[in-house]
Amino acid sequence: MRRQRFAKIIATLGPATADAKMIRALFMAGVDVFRLNFSHGSHDDHRKSFETIRTMEAELGRPIGILVDLQGPKLRIGKFSQGHALLEEGDPFRLDLDPSPGDRRRVCLPHPQVFAALAPKAHLLINDGRIRLEVERSGSDFAETRVLTKGEISDHKGVNLPGAFLPLSPLTDKDRDDLDLGLDLGADWIGASFIQHPQDLLVLREAIGDRAGLITKFEKPTAVDRLEEIIDLSDAIMVARGDLGVELPPEDVPSISRRIVRASRDAGKPVIVATQMLESMIAAPIPTRAEASDVAGAIYDGADAVMLSGETATGDYPIEAATMMHRIISRVERDPYYRKMIDISPATPESTTADAISDAMRRIVDTLKVSVAVTYTKSGSSSLRAARERPAAPILSLTPHRRTARRLTLAWGTHSVLSKEVESVEEMVSQACDMALSDGFAKIGDRIVIMAGMPFGISGTTNLMRIARVKAPDNPA
Repeated sequence: MRRQRFAKIIATLGPATADAKMIRALFMAGVDVFRLNFSHGSHDDHRKSFETIRTMEAELGRPIGILVDLQGPKLRIGKFSQGHALLEEGDPFRLDLDPSPGDRRRVCLPHPQVFAALAPKAHLLINDGRIRLEVERSGSDFAETRVLTKGEISDHKGVNLPGAFLPLSPLTDKDRDDLDLGLDLGADWIGASFIQHPQDLLVLREAIGDRAGLITKFEKPTAVDRLEEIIDLSDAIMVARGDLGVELPPEDVPSISRRIVRASRDAGKPVIVATQMLESMIAAPIPTRAEASDVAGAIYDGADAVMLSGETATGDYPIEAATMMHRIISRVERDPYYRKMIDISPATPESTTADAISDAMRRIVDTLKVSVAVTYTKSGSSSLRAARERPAAPILSLTPHRRTARRLTLAWGTHSVLSKEVESVEEMVSQACDMALSDGFAKIGDRIVIMAGMPFGISGTTNLMRIARVKAPDNPA
């Protein structure tokens, strides 16, 4: 079940891909990590998906990652007496705490924190920015605005405040219930929504502990202002371009996305580029050329993973979307220009033994044309350091811990295999050669490079590198 590519694919499950047959088909099409979006679906739905994925994992003998994506605080307007209203440019429109149904003159906004953050000339965006309002006057329980962009407004549409900081916890009561379920089921990654500043991550870290990896979703411009601090407190990063694009000018999103990808790579944190990647494939069997170029751009930038959302959750062509994502990634990675792009912008190693060895590994791969880089890891840190270097050879990650193997399904170029602990250098080399041979990463006579830590069995001690030539399994390497 070895993938013939480096970047990974995440697919969101939903009504279109809820049964075991579809989930298996997605995995066979190239999906490495399954996303369960807790903004939708019941706990029973998500529990069933967990069980299906874990059953499939046991049958196929390959670790599969599961990402639980929390909804976070969502700001939404109330209901309208007719279900909708038409707003014209220049019309006055009032937002308040009155729960009665709205009309073309007013509607309820049941979030007093929003009113506290408003000032004259501030903008409110409704329905992903389709409706734009400018505040003229506000108080603790109301805002009188002027319509800048006309359009239809309807029940429970989302509200955004570009550039404003809102005193909201990143965990709602619903999120805490969802998080408890996800952790109890054994989620590998937790996606954190509505992160505005580094302190939000401390709340989440306390709730999650070490039971899962923490993925910070960059959705708010205020988070971009604290980019390095937030990356430092995260285990992985997601560039949620659709949400960023609501509060930022469209022309700013590409450069900010690339900045986030680059900073995450430098920090050695897996980074996902997400939202609207193959959006047209929700209703069409092939993507637009612009979408194919968009996916390719994320791969050329060095993203660890790209993500499918509505394409696989609710679309008419989920398997085709995953297959197309796989084909685009594979094609880019065969392009000599891709390797050149990766090589001219390597991550800068820190002044540590582990980083020095990882940097040397990349150079050895290039110089000796080794078939595979083998890492021994307990926590996953050695494999993540190797992945940060973006070597020209795949990374075979050997670990005794299933939880570590599952988390590493998100990391660039990493193929995780469960293995037993080794007790000597000879055993380490022999096992690495056997695994490289059996999993199709090397042939007899090929060179491999091995990274490990001594004494064996202790996390965070990467201090050993060995070059070996693969021999038949019954001979020492």
